[in-house]
Amino acid sequence: MNSPCAPWAGNLKLTVMTARLTRRTALKLAALPTLPTISPAQQTRTRTRIAVSTYSYWHFRGEKYPIEKVIEEAARLGFDGVEILHRQMASEAPDYLNRLKRLAFLHGLDLVMLSIHQGFVSPDPAVRKKNVDHTIHCIELAARLGIPAIRLNSGRWGTVKSFDELMARKGEEPPLPGYTEEDAFRWCIESIEQCLPAAEKEGVVLALENHWGLTTRPEAVIRIRKAIDSPWLGVTLDTGNFVGDPYPQIEMLAPYASIVHAKTYFGGGEWYTLDLDFARIARILRQAGFRGYVSLEMEGKEDPATAVPKSLQLLREAFG
Repeated sequence: MNSPCAPWAGNLKLTVMTARLTRRTALKLAALPTLPTISPAQQTRTRTRIAVSTYSYWHFRGEKYPIEKVIEEAARLGFDGVEILHRQMASEAPDYLNRLKRLAFLHGLDLVMLSIHQGFVSPDPAVRKKNVDHTIHCIELAARLGIPAIRLNSGRWGTVKSFDELMARKGEEPPLPGYTEEDAFRWCIESIEQCLPAAEKEGVVLALENHWGLTTRPEAVIRIRKAIDSPWLGVTLDTGNFVGDPYPQIEMLAPYASIVHAKTYFGGGEWYTLDLDFARIARILRQAGFRGYVSLEMEGKEDPATAVPKSLQLLREAFG
């Protein structure tokens, strides 16, 4: 009768096999190419998500370009999302809204912002209330579309009647007789505060833009942003709406930015043309910790069929 194995025999065999496997694995690993070292900065940096505004296809002139076609084209070109211009919408009917939402989902696109128009710079309380009501309506509209933000304007005095003339004056206009800029800031801040409960209820960020009028200067945007202590008030940084050297002003506004409008002007701008260094802008935004969407606004006269793809390539090269 054979005697049983010594209790340590099995452990010895396993140790020898493990040693052989370890040596074999080590030899294979030694033959593999060395992987590059990834810095902490590279590990935390993510690819910038780029959207296209439907405004890129329709500049308030002629027949409206259908938003459905913008969504389809955005997906074909490789955008990550679409920003909808409210005035470009064909309807506010539920079936139309649901069609846009479904189309974006099926094409793998986010609907990132609803760009609306309103103005709170008026001495008439009834006018301000009308604009507050319109803003609240658009907040609810954005929520029905599943859109997490609306572009907010401050408004302007209206003492310069033509927008073309306002552009020629670089966005500056005098106050109405008997009023000052301090009045405009008070009206604007009070009006935005009236919109915030709806924004919080619906989960929609109000992204105040450095747009022409009261918020032409970045200091004005920051003043309003600091005066209203709410996480539901953000900032739309528009790269094309600065008077003078844009880069120091972009640096000033970048820490507050929730979303960025990247303007391009292929074929010459509708109102003016800027030669923007987007690589420099991308560096400024990264240094400020910006991680949100960059939304293309192609504002040139070239056919969007060629200008939008060129704009996307330009932004991808700059932002990565």
